[in-house]
Amino acid sequence: MKHITSRDNAVFKHLKALSGSTQHRRRAGQSVLDGVHLVAAYLDAGHTPSQILVSERHITHPEVAEVLDRIDAQIVIVLADNLFGQLTTVVNGIDLIAVIDTPEGHLPQVIDADCVILDGIQDAGNVGSILRCAAAAGVRDVFMTAGCAFAWSAKTLRAAMGAHFHLNIIEHCTFESVQSRLRVPLLATSSHAKQAVFDVSLKTPVGWVFGNEGAGVSDEWLSAVTTPVVIPQPGGMESLNVAAAAAICLFEAVRQRRAI
Repeated sequence: MKHITSRDNAVFKHLKALSGSTQHRRRAGQSVLDGVHLVAAYLDAGHTPSQILVSERHITHPEVAEVLDRIDAQIVIVLADNLFGQLTTVVNGIDLIAVIDTPEGHLPQVIDADCVILDGIQDAGNVGSILRCAAAAGVRDVFMTAGCAFAWSAKTLRAAMGAHFHLNIIEHCTFESVQSRLRVPLLATSSHAKQAVFDVSLKTPVGWVFGNEGAGVSDEWLSAVTTPVVIPQPGGMESLNVAAAAAICLFEAVRQRRAI
């Protein structure tokens, strides 16, 4: 194990930049998993991190020890407590961080399975929540347009709770690159739709388009939607949060397919 006690250490400076800057993560092609849950989920999915960081005070913590038993000690860095505190965003948590190479995802030649398209969703918490719902519902492919929040930001990773490691996430997708490959019907929610999502057959693969929090689905993507659906709201609210709407749609498909 390597031990770092100086804030002037080059490795620590790089780690601090990764932890505090989305732009630095993008440039470096690396992401930071903060906390035991995310690190363990990454390992459980069969992946190996580039580095593991742990504070001096928690090096012998039982949950940390379980993680360290699963990896090569050569990638472990022990940080002085005051240094680790400059990296973590977890309050009152166990001091464990993993640095990983950010997966790029791959755009399939043919999209013929269930998928989710995120069209300009700007809130990282919403993006993370939808990723979590997609993974839980058995959806594999998630296509994100250029206007979306960064899929591998700290807030998105926290909201997704490990879902990233079970998904094929492709960022900066264009309409042309995805639409030309689609072999499944596209659905999107609309308050003006005539059919409720509960009355549409979802027993075969579909693609879901979820749009920007304020503007909704863009005209470009709406032009490709074959079936607009409405989520009934007898309580009279004007609209639902996009992550809540996504959960309802994705799990309505799960419900329908249980009977097959």
